Amino acid sequence: MATIVLTDVTISINSVALQSRATNVVINYEKEAVETTSFGDGSRAFTAGLTNVSCDVTLNQDFAASNVEATIFPLVGTTTTVVFKPTSAAVGATNPSYTITGAYLASHTPLNGAVGELSTTELSFQGGSLAKALA
Repeated sequence: MATIVLTDVTISINSVALQSRATNVVINYEKEAVETTSFGDGSRAFTAGLTNVSCDVTLNQDFAASNVEATIFPLVGTTTTVVFKPTSAAVGATNPSYTITGAYLASHTPLNGAVGELSTTELSFQGGSLAKALA
């Protein structure tokens, strides 16, 4: 089984490619555990409940047109589509594409950093539906 070092991730937020500014990405995907245990059961039982999708992205801030700030600022309080691939290669079994449709962005930090530090913005998208493509 091959392992991967993330050096070439592609990230698109609201159809804008922002991987050249990205430094970190996390996709969370879960099905809530709904308990179905009843009297007489010897152990707890569960079934899948609602899906919970979220993703966190850290970007180096850039105020140029069609870049980080111009893309992110108008998205606060709205939903959008976010797409990730482990590498820039074509989508396939070893390079799946993950698309979150209807991802809600609650907040954005336009300026974040201390004296002499790189300004970054940390985004947390919540909700929506996740689709994984292999071709």
